[in-house]
Amino acid sequence: MATLQASFCSSSFSSASFKKTKTTLHTPKFQKSSHLSVPRLLVDELSQPNGLLNLTATSTHIEMNPNFKNTRRSKGSEAISDSKLVQELYAIMEIVSDRVEMHKNICAQRDNWNGLLLNSLNGMTATAAIMAGLAAVSGSGGAPILALKLSSSLLYMAVTGILLVMNKIQPSQLAEEQRNASRLFKRLHEEIKTTLALKTPTSNDVKVAMEKVLALDKAYPLPLLGTMIEKFPSLVKPAVWWPEESKPQHEETSEKVERNGWDEKLEEEMREILGVVRGKDAAEYVRLSNVVLKVNKILAFCGPLLTGFAAAGAGLVGLTGFGSWGAVLAVVFGALASVVNTLEHGGQVGMVFEMYRSSAGFFKLMEETIESTLKEGEVGERENGELFEVKVALQLGRSLAELRDLASSSSLSSRFKQAKEEFASKLF
Repeated sequence: MATLQASFCSSSFSSASFKKTKTTLHTPKFQKSSHLSVPRLLVDELSQPNGLLNLTATSTHIEMNPNFKNTRRSKGSEAISDSKLVQELYAIMEIVSDRVEMHKNICAQRDNWNGLLLNSLNGMTATAAIMAGLAAVSGSGGAPILALKLSSSLLYMAVTGILLVMNKIQPSQLAEEQRNASRLFKRLHEEIKTTLALKTPTSNDVKVAMEKVLALDKAYPLPLLGTMIEKFPSLVKPAVWWPEESKPQHEETSEKVERNGWDEKLEEEMREILGVVRGKDAAEYVRLSNVVLKVNKILAFCGPLLTGFAAAGAGLVGLTGFGSWGAVLAVVFGALASVVNTLEHGGQVGMVFEMYRSSAGFFKLMEETIESTLKEGEVGERENGELFEVKVALQLGRSLAELRDLASSSSLSSRFKQAKEEFASKLF
């Protein structure tokens, strides 16, 4: 009986001793210094020879390492920073998506303006001409004749006023501006999506995205009053919808570089393409913009002038001394005004001008992109040369072979002073 009690006491003492040891080792400091759970670690260590000694050594090593907590803290701050940048880019994407819908809706609205106003003007002009004709054939004197004359004159004056406003704002050009803005915001949305998919965003990516949004807002404003683009500028310039280059440029190096897909041959090819785009494509679209602008100015001036003459002619109907000239002026000038208005607004001359101006801006952007890329002395900072060449070729609607042929032919023509009529772009 004494032996059993001694054995029971011994086993109880050993169990209590083991629990005490386990409780002592399971300290809060050790939990803060390791990612492993203590019960699992105790089992692994105690199952080996000298388990308690190994456990003590491991715990001491973790506590004595001063860089462990700093490493975890720096990695955690980097993860928080990256997460914040991703959130900012997603917020910009949401704003860009909203801009797309806004410009799309306003484009539809202003396109409706053009059609509705043109139909209304033509209807009012035709009605005024008919009234003037009826007044002329109804004889002289009487209230009915006076009513027809006044109605015709008032309609012509209303048409003149509406035409002045319509020619000032150019609804077809407004619709084309919003159409371009919607397309460019969609492209920016895809660029941000690509950035998020291919790499971890940086603060510079967020900054560039915000600058592009603000540049597009400035290039294609939504309101009509105050910030509307001038519809009849004295000097035609290509449309600019990208931010100014703020990256410091390096001097060009004369060394032969073959890194990042670039070499001297590719750089020379890009210089030749730059010369063709600047001398042919961009200049041609600026010239076409000037031609269309002059036509639009003439039509915008003639429309209200013709309706004004028609209004004066309608007032002269039935007056002695003028005979039938009043009716002739009212009907003929009213018909001419309808033709002019249909040509200007039905033909959407303002939209054509904006399309040419936007195309000139496209080539100007290509010029600046190629030029800034070639000015970057550090080829490691450039976009990959082979990828850049593919992008330029596709933007111009050419294959790589056609792009290289264009560069070589441009070089030969400049060398022998021969004028080359081929344009860089095959799209426009």
